[in-house]
Amino acid sequence: MTGLLLSGGMTVSSPTAPPVYRPLPSAHSTVAWPALPAPEVALMGALLQQLDESQWWAPEDMRAQQLRQANALLVHAYRTVPFYRDRLAQAGFVPGQTLTEDVWSAIPILTRADLQEAGDRLLSTQIPERHGKTYDISSSGSTGRPVKAKGTRLVQFFWDAMTLREHIWHRRDFQGKLAAVRSFPSGVADYPAGALSRHWGRSTKDIFATGPSAMLTVSTRTNDQVEWLLRQQPAYLLTYPSALQELLIHCKRERIRIPGLLQVRTLSEALNPEIRGLCRDVLDLEIADLYSTQENGYLAFQCPEQGAYHVQAESALLEVLDEQGRACVPGEVGHVVVTSLHNFAMPMLRYAVGDLAEAGALCPCGRGLPVLNRILGRVRNVLVYPDGRRSRPRTIEIWEDGVLDIRQMQIIQHALDDIEIRLVTGHPFAEAEEKLVQARFHQCTGHNFSTRITYHQEIPRGPSGKFEDFRSEVAD
Repeated sequence: MTGLLLSGGMTVSSPTAPPVYRPLPSAHSTVAWPALPAPEVALMGALLQQLDESQWWAPEDMRAQQLRQANALLVHAYRTVPFYRDRLAQAGFVPGQTLTEDVWSAIPILTRADLQEAGDRLLSTQIPERHGKTYDISSSGSTGRPVKAKGTRLVQFFWDAMTLREHIWHRRDFQGKLAAVRSFPSGVADYPAGALSRHWGRSTKDIFATGPSAMLTVSTRTNDQVEWLLRQQPAYLLTYPSALQELLIHCKRERIRIPGLLQVRTLSEALNPEIRGLCRDVLDLEIADLYSTQENGYLAFQCPEQGAYHVQAESALLEVLDEQGRACVPGEVGHVVVTSLHNFAMPMLRYAVGDLAEAGALCPCGRGLPVLNRILGRVRNVLVYPDGRRSRPRTIEIWEDGVLDIRQMQIIQHALDDIEIRLVTGHPFAEAEEKLVQARFHQCTGHNFSTRITYHQEIPRGPSGKFEDFRSEVAD
């Protein structure tokens, strides 16, 4: 099933289709083919070849290599990161000894509060020189309490490699145009022009020739986003699920199609199954969802054959743990805990990212990478029922059919039986329309919560451009 990396190009493996040959750039002026790549391109090619092979390993072989790399990270943290010496010693870790599952599971979970309180004590005092320059990582999140971290060029290198893997998995045509509607600094990608680039970005530009890319800030009004996309005519669209939902409902209402669009990619927010169905209905397209965090990079990609999420185990050791800290079995929902295996600038060992996910069984596609059946998103984005049950409400069902003239909606659970439905509407709602909104909320949640409706001119996105369509102030 594996492909073969050659000096002149790369063939990409697939269990269901013939290989795709992609030529590599040559750094030698008199040798066009087979290519003699520049050193960093050659390194990336070698890494991609390893990733092409390791994805098919048996799970136990992958786990053994993860622990091997984790051991190297722990030795480094023990010796150079003040925060970890006692923490690791108390877990039974001894540098020079093989890292066991028992020792690994004894390492305390690192919480967001721990990370904020520890500050510079989490920074390594001696970063390996070959890991390259450091850079700052800032994650504002939606709680208002920022997380600050550091990474290295090596961390970025693995991020780029995983980006390329995801493109290759989905067999994208690198010559097509890529459009990104997401958060950008003010003035960088504003409507109507947006911003243009001759390539797809850092991950691809040095190793594969690509078509152009176009960027637009996600705060652009939905109808203007659609107009911009119709002008740009992209082959691929990358955006947030909440922005996609509003775009799809607008296109459905106005009977708009986006010609030439081959695939939609989503990131940064939990993707509801209803949005997938709406995308099939309106655009006749599938969605390729990406799971990532700012602190840890890409964590999981959708399987190109089966649709579940494959954890990117070569760069991240991801655990799904129950309330007692035990590993969840397939079908169980638990807390996502992540260790970035190559961040030696600021190791975050067993970091609870604040998300919920459902553990999955081995994928029928043949890849041995760990599986997540679904990603529920932030703990605070889950509805809490009076009996203690939790679920992510399917709020799109309230307005996707276009019967109600809703332009924006956000639902806040202030208390167990106090639900605020915030609306931006095209006209003032009559009592019958308000009752329909409330009835549909009760139907999609399966419970008669006490609800109240408030009206707004606009419901702004968060600092990072993300939009929470539902937030619980009751969830831990």
